[in-house]
Amino acid sequence: MKITGAQALVESLRREGVEVIFGFPGGVMLPIYDCLYDCKDIRHILVRHEQGAAHAADGYARATGRVGVCFATSGPGATNLVTGIATAYMDSIPIVAITGQVRTTALGKDSFQEADITGITMPITKHNFLVKNSKDVPEVVAEAFHIARTGRPGPVLIDMPMDVSLGVIDYKPVTNVDIPSYKPNTVGHPLQIKKAAKLIASAERPVIYAGGGVISSGASPELLELSERTNILVTTTLLGKGAFPETHPNSLGMLGMHGTAYANYAVAHCDLLIAIGARFDDRVTGKLDAFAQKAKVIHIDIDPAEIGKTVHVDVPIVGDCKLVLQDLLKYVEPRQPTSWNEQVMKWKAEYPLHYGENGLLPQYVIEKIWEVTNGEAVVATGVGQHQMWAAQFYKCKYPRQFLSSGGLGTMGFGFPAGIGAKVGRPNDIVFVIDGDGSFQMTLQELIVAVENKIAVKVAILNNQYLGMVRQWQELFWNRRYAGVDIAAQPDFVKLAEAYGAVGMRIEKKEQVVDALKKSLEYDDVPVIMDFHIEREENVFPMIPAGQSIEEMMVRRPK
Repeated sequence: MKITGAQALVESLRREGVEVIFGFPGGVMLPIYDCLYDCKDIRHILVRHEQGAAHAADGYARATGRVGVCFATSGPGATNLVTGIATAYMDSIPIVAITGQVRTTALGKDSFQEADITGITMPITKHNFLVKNSKDVPEVVAEAFHIARTGRPGPVLIDMPMDVSLGVIDYKPVTNVDIPSYKPNTVGHPLQIKKAAKLIASAERPVIYAGGGVISSGASPELLELSERTNILVTTTLLGKGAFPETHPNSLGMLGMHGTAYANYAVAHCDLLIAIGARFDDRVTGKLDAFAQKAKVIHIDIDPAEIGKTVHVDVPIVGDCKLVLQDLLKYVEPRQPTSWNEQVMKWKAEYPLHYGENGLLPQYVIEKIWEVTNGEAVVATGVGQHQMWAAQFYKCKYPRQFLSSGGLGTMGFGFPAGIGAKVGRPNDIVFVIDGDGSFQMTLQELIVAVENKIAVKVAILNNQYLGMVRQWQELFWNRRYAGVDIAAQPDFVKLAEAYGAVGMRIEKKEQVVDALKKSLEYDDVPVIMDFHIEREENVFPMIPAGQSIEEMMVRRPK
């Protein structure tokens, strides 16, 4: 079958099962968009900024487990994807970004809208391709999707020069991918797994520390079985939220800088830390020398580069979390709750998550979102104080329920990611919990949600500050609030209405539940809820950056 490179690209995407592309066209993308015009199997959603396309593809991937796809043209279109690609890379999210490029004859000549996007994205992609021959398109697409979704998932970029899109080839679909230099190890070593089981049997104070790798490998059922069989308590990272049901009595919630005090105490005093699909990032460990000093460490991860990167590991196991846990469960014996479990439960009772009673507080709003959605909503967040409050107070029941930029900490991520999640899971309620600063970074995508009837619910926790920076200035910089006051801001209700969305302003505690319930009545239009919260409310607990648990600041009930 004789077709163009552009047709081969679209046909290859269709064969990969792509159902939606988030994109923004440009001159060198015209051959590809012309093919999309005739393609009835793939929906194209026109974003208003390429960063929104990358975040929407990312949110779609996190919510569905499938590969997200975004398009951008050459030059600034491609570079506008960079923040979104880096966000996906830091959090191991499978997306394929396809960029147009100037003709191969114009490469390297500072041509109009030329940018070396493969060079730029080399450190922030799992792999990238500059396609120089049209006949390579089917193989490149197949390899890109294979690389993105296998092993440790991550973003892959395909750069398509315009003449490659226009070239005619004899198209043959690629049905099998074999990359000799890329063979991720998925099965854990049997001897290491037996060593781990032995260590678990002998431990007196074990704790499981689960990360996003549990979710990406689909290992939540095995994690639940391990915890219930052994009565080992589970704490998760931000990206691991939902890997283990936070409503389960064995859940300790999130650990780390803004994690629960009891999770941090448990890790500080445990004698065995079982890390599963987690990478010991600095927001979890704080001061490395003081982190889990009394513990031996089992570390299960698909990426051998993560093993021993940050902390000493006693039993490393390289492999897919699901497969490793399945093998581990063959050797792990039942274990009854011990005095260690009782001690942690005492900490849990003594140091609950807590907030005050006066005024409209963000924690209250999030608890009410949880109640009106019965804890069943998919939640996407921006980055800042609201992100940490959401992580603390929206207790996730399932994997792929909490979508947040963990590694890169990208403000503006939440709203477009929520759009992508709603597109991928149209029958689920999707709540975006955002800050007023974070929302303003990508609010232009509101018209995309209106145009496509994407009924996301957006709860802006509006304190008219860049709140997390202000909190640090309050606590560590003598309240010198420099560059954080954003009281000069649009009327979000009028803004929503100007875009054709529904807008609400909530200023009193007693208005919260009615507003949230009202938002659920709309199923074909986005709803923007502007919650005017107390301006100087802080996120606690908090372990200052680089410090140990001894420096943890907590707020306890009186």
